[in-house]
Amino acid sequence: MGKTYDRIEGRLKEFIEAQPVFFTATAPLAADGHVNLSPKGRRGTWRVLDERRVAYLDFGGSHAETLAHLRENGRITLMWCAFDGPPNIVRVHGTGEPVFRDDPRFAGLVAGFGEADGPALRAVVVVTAKLISDTCGFAVPFLDYRGERTLHEDYFGRKSDEEFAAYCEGKEHNATSLDGLPALPLPLPPR
Repeated sequence: MGKTYDRIEGRLKEFIEAQPVFFTATAPLAADGHVNLSPKGRRGTWRVLDERRVAYLDFGGSHAETLAHLRENGRITLMWCAFDGPPNIVRVHGTGEPVFRDDPRFAGLVAGFGEADGPALRAVVVVTAKLISDTCGFAVPFLDYRGERTLHEDYFGRKSDEEFAAYCEGKEHNATSLDGLPALPLPLPPR
């Protein structure tokens, strides 16, 4: 049966940090707006900051829906599933804040991720938990983890930071979301 928790510590922290993938869910305030669900991978790109906060590195791509929704209303849910071992699903429901490159906190937050920092980093998303829960996960299938995909890192690793900034400006849904909300502030500040 599901439980709720006051803190992210002990086995919850260990579980979160051991998973090779997690999911983010956000939505705009508009009833007809697009709900967004995104997978996040790359080992080491998320971490537990303290007993109520987690953070993850937000890398560039063709959309910035999560950033737009967080800028508008801050609502976010993160979910980790056990695809091996005992069945479990952990959710952190809370508020998220994108910390962009020009924020004085950016460098300090990024430093905490060590080797996971990489090309095409747009922001660090910091999530403060309002509700922490787990459920059984009995219906989650067993899946074998074969390794990290390096396509994103390889592709953007061949671009300079200036080329990455131009890439962001050239993508229709980086500056604004599918629903026209402000997303990634452009021009992208240099690192």
